[in-house]
Amino acid sequence: MKTYFPIFIFLLVLFIFPHAVHSADHEQITNIADISRGASVTLQGKVTRILDEDEFRLQDDTGSVKIYIGWRNRVTVRVGESVKVVGFVDDDLVNAFRPEVYAQEIIRENGEQIELR
Repeated sequence: MKTYFPIFIFLLVLFIFPHAVHSADHEQITNIADISRGASVTLQGKVTRILDEDEFRLQDDTGSVKIYIGWRNRVTVRVGESVKVVGFVDDDLVNAFRPEVYAQEIIRENGEQIELR
């Protein structure tokens, strides 16, 4: 019984405070100029351009980066919209000087969360 107690407490905390486990609002925002290949990031900026049906460009005060949302998703953001993007930086050598972020979640200014598949 004692070995299950920590698991029980963890599950209880998950049930009572589900927002405590994963919330982009509590993650540190990374400046676009500071992203590095293979890193998990939370970026915040304005959409400056729709590149394709599954890509857009995000800009903050330090630079801009291409955001890829996956071939199964379609861009639902608009040019000029401020968003947070949670994802990871592509670690492909081809993109070493022109990084691309693979988005896993987009959070709009109004708090709406868009989970990407």
